[in-house]
Amino acid sequence: MKLFTVEEANRLLPTVRAILVDIQRAHGRLRALRDQARAAADKSVRAGGIQGGALYAAALVQLTEKMAELAALGVQLKDIDRGLVDFPHMRDGRVVLLCWHLGEGDRIEWWHEWDAGFAGRQPL
Repeated sequence: MKLFTVEEANRLLPTVRAILVDIQRAHGRLRALRDQARAAADKSVRAGGIQGGALYAAALVQLTEKMAELAALGVQLKDIDRGLVDFPHMRDGRVVLLCWHLGEGDRIEWWHEWDAGFAGRQPL
Protein backbone atom coordinates (compact mmCIF):
# COMPACT_ATOMS: atom_id res chain seq x y z
CA MET A 1 0.00 0.00 0.00
CA LYS A 2 1.32 3.40 -0.98
CA LEU A 3 1.26 6.05 1.74
CA PHE A 4 0.84 9.65 0.65
CA THR A 5 1.94 12.84 2.29
CA VAL A 6 -0.67 15.60 2.09
CA GLU A 7 1.56 17.38 -0.43
CA GLU A 8 1.89 14.28 -2.64
CA ALA A 9 -1.86 13.74 -2.61
CA ASN A 10 -2.52 17.40 -3.46
CA ARG A 11 -0.07 17.26 -6.38
CA LEU A 12 -1.89 14.20 -7.70
CA LEU A 13 -5.37 15.77 -7.54
CA PRO A 14 -5.41 17.11 -11.14
CA THR A 15 -4.63 13.62 -12.45
CA VAL A 16 -7.12 12.00 -10.07
CA ARG A 17 -9.80 14.54 -11.04
CA ALA A 18 -9.34 13.76 -14.77
CA ILE A 19 -9.51 10.00 -14.14
CA LEU A 20 -12.63 10.39 -11.99
CA VAL A 21 -14.39 12.41 -14.69
CA ASP A 22 -13.59 9.64 -17.20
CA ILE A 23 -14.85 7.00 -14.74
CA GLN A 24 -18.09 8.91 -14.20
CA ARG A 25 -18.64 9.31 -17.96
CA ALA A 26 -18.09 5.61 -18.64
CA HIS A 27 -20.29 4.65 -15.68
CA GLY A 28 -23.03 6.96 -16.97
CA ARG A 29 -22.89 5.35 -20.42
CA LEU A 30 -23.14 1.90 -18.84
CA ARG A 31 -26.08 3.00 -16.72
CA ALA A 32 -27.85 4.42 -19.78
CA LEU A 33 -27.48 1.08 -21.60
CA ARG A 34 -28.18 -1.15 -18.58
CA ASP A 35 -31.77 -2.07 -19.48
CA GLN A 36 -30.78 -2.95 -23.03
CA ALA A 37 -27.91 -5.08 -21.73
CA ARG A 38 -30.23 -6.96 -19.37
CA ALA A 39 -32.70 -7.62 -22.19
CA ALA A 40 -29.85 -8.85 -24.39
CA ALA A 41 -28.63 -11.18 -21.64
CA ASP A 42 -32.15 -12.61 -21.33
CA LYS A 43 -32.18 -13.27 -25.08
CA SER A 44 -28.62 -14.58 -25.23
CA VAL A 45 -29.70 -18.21 -25.40
CA ARG A 46 -31.57 -17.29 -28.58
CA ALA A 47 -28.59 -15.43 -30.12
CA GLY A 48 -29.94 -12.05 -29.06
CA GLY A 49 -27.87 -8.92 -29.04
CA ILE A 50 -27.83 -5.40 -27.75
CA GLN A 51 -28.33 -2.36 -29.88
CA GLY A 52 -25.27 -0.29 -29.14
CA GLY A 53 -23.41 -3.35 -27.87
CA ALA A 54 -20.09 -1.95 -29.06
CA LEU A 55 -20.74 1.25 -27.11
CA TYR A 56 -21.56 -0.76 -23.99
CA ALA A 57 -18.39 -2.84 -24.35
CA ALA A 58 -16.27 0.27 -24.95
CA ALA A 59 -17.69 1.98 -21.86
CA LEU A 60 -17.07 -1.15 -19.79
CA VAL A 61 -13.47 -1.34 -21.00
CA GLN A 62 -12.90 2.36 -20.31
CA LEU A 63 -14.41 2.09 -16.83
CA THR A 64 -12.22 -0.91 -16.01
CA GLU A 65 -9.07 0.72 -17.38
CA LYS A 66 -9.62 4.00 -15.54
CA MET A 67 -10.39 2.26 -12.26
CA ALA A 68 -7.18 0.25 -12.67
CA GLU A 69 -5.27 3.46 -13.44
CA LEU A 70 -6.52 5.02 -10.22
CA ALA A 71 -5.65 1.89 -8.23
CA ALA A 72 -2.16 1.82 -9.78
CA LEU A 73 -1.59 5.32 -8.38
CA GLY A 74 -2.43 3.97 -4.93
CA VAL A 75 -5.69 5.93 -4.72
CA GLN A 76 -8.78 4.16 -3.38
CA LEU A 77 -12.05 4.75 -5.21
CA LYS A 78 -14.92 4.84 -2.70
CA ASP A 79 -17.93 6.21 -4.62
CA ILE A 80 -18.17 6.66 -8.38
CA ASP A 81 -21.21 8.95 -8.34
CA ARG A 82 -19.62 11.37 -5.88
CA GLY A 83 -16.12 10.99 -7.29
CA LEU A 84 -15.00 10.09 -3.76
CA VAL A 85 -11.46 8.85 -3.20
CA ASP A 86 -9.13 8.15 -0.28
CA PHE A 87 -5.36 8.40 -0.06
CA PRO A 88 -3.68 6.26 2.62
CA HIS A 89 -1.63 8.55 4.88
CA MET A 90 0.52 8.20 8.00
CA ARG A 91 -0.78 10.44 10.81
CA ASP A 92 0.45 10.34 14.38
CA GLY A 93 2.03 6.91 13.87
CA ARG A 94 -1.00 5.22 12.33
CA VAL A 95 -2.39 4.86 8.84
CA VAL A 96 -5.50 6.94 8.16
CA LEU A 97 -7.18 8.08 4.96
CA LEU A 98 -7.02 11.49 3.36
CA CYS A 99 -10.47 12.04 1.89
CA TRP A 100 -11.47 14.10 -1.17
CA HIS A 101 -14.24 14.17 -3.75
CA LEU A 102 -14.99 15.99 -6.97
CA GLY A 103 -16.12 19.52 -6.31
CA GLU A 104 -14.10 20.01 -3.13
CA GLY A 105 -11.45 22.18 -4.69
CA ASP A 106 -7.74 21.87 -5.36
CA ARG A 107 -6.55 20.77 -1.92
CA ILE A 108 -7.32 17.92 0.38
CA GLU A 109 -8.76 19.29 3.61
CA TRP A 110 -10.18 16.16 5.30
CA TRP A 111 -9.07 12.85 6.74
CA HIS A 112 -10.74 9.95 8.57
CA GLU A 113 -9.93 6.72 10.32
CA TRP A 114 -10.14 3.49 8.29
CA ASP A 115 -13.38 2.45 9.95
CA ALA A 116 -15.00 5.89 10.17
CA GLY A 117 -15.73 6.50 6.50
CA PHE A 118 -16.99 9.74 5.00
CA ALA A 119 -19.23 10.49 7.98
CA GLY A 120 -16.19 10.49 10.26
CA ARG A 121 -14.22 13.06 8.31
CA GLN A 122 -12.15 15.54 10.30
CA PRO A 123 -10.39 18.67 9.07
CA LEU A 124 -6.65 18.43 8.51
